[in-house]
Amino acid sequence: MIPLLLMWLAAAEPVAPIQEVNLRQLLAVHRVYVDRMTGGETAAQMREILISSLQETGLFVVTENQERADTFLRGGAEDLVFTEVHTSSDSLNAHSSVSSRQGAYTRDSRGTSLGLGAGESESEHSTDRRHEAIAAVRLVNKDGDVIWATTQESLGAKFRGASADVAEKITAKLREDFEKARKLK
Repeated sequence: MIPLLLMWLAAAEPVAPIQEVNLRQLLAVHRVYVDRMTGGETAAQMREILISSLQETGLFVVTENQERADTFLRGGAEDLVFTEVHTSSDSLNAHSSVSSRQGAYTRDSRGTSLGLGAGESESEHSTDRRHEAIAAVRLVNKDGDVIWATTQESLGAKFRGASADVAEKITAKLREDFEKARKLK
């Protein structure tokens, strides 16, 4: 029993997790080439916005020359504009009726009738224009190993569109992870 416990304790010793190893590799990134992104025409626009946003970070040089890059940013992006249609209908109705008649075989007949009715109906139709963007990107070193990845999405921000907001979120996450890596030194 004790040798088994000792083996378990030896295996439980802290070993640098893969995430820590990848974070340390971020510090070695000097030049990044932003590769073409999958996702169609909107992905090409997202690439251009990402290049600008990454350049503003000052973390590394963004290059247009693949041969000079030590790391590649790859991934896919989509920017969608669509219309949501909302339709609702409510209705409330109540009806009541009472009737009474006597003397069916005589000329003298009496009758009572009472009716009551109420109704209300309401319907609403609206359309909302929506704009959302999503991107999944990764930094890949020359050996083909993924050293960093993130997925970000946005419905747009107060003062910028959905694609620009996604690019900002990606660079903010990258900046945050660079800071984590610097603290590991």
